[in-house]
Amino acid sequence: SGIGSGVGSGAGDGVGDGAGAGSGCPGARRLLAGALARTYADWHRVRGDDPYDHTRRELCTAYARTARRYRDGPGVLARLAPQERLALVLCVHEGVPEEVAAAQLGLPADRVRALTARAVAAMRPGREAA
Repeated sequence: SGIGSGVGSGAGDGVGDGAGAGSGCPGARRLLAGALARTYADWHRVRGDDPYDHTRRELCTAYARTARRYRDGPGVLARLAPQERLALVLCVHEGVPEEVAAAQLGLPADRVRALTARAVAAMRPGREAA
């Protein structure tokens, strides 16, 4: 797992379809570069915290600001809403506890739990888009 993997802003950027930041996808690279730049700029405040967590928060915030409602494409992640994708990536892929993910997303923990459950259900084989 890594920062920038699996979270996307939509149409054609390759983010959210599993391509990740290292695959040459400009949208993913922009989101990750911005998150890393903000972490660097905030370094004096980050010193006592985990820089990985700080960068992940920045990445989630940037993604949430720029995400389209749904992403067109063939991947299973394409049919998830942006919040569902974020919850799925944070809680399942990154292993972030629901309470921490909720704080990073500015949502109640129950909402993150529901988003994650809905996203996992949508990922099951044979599920059609809602």
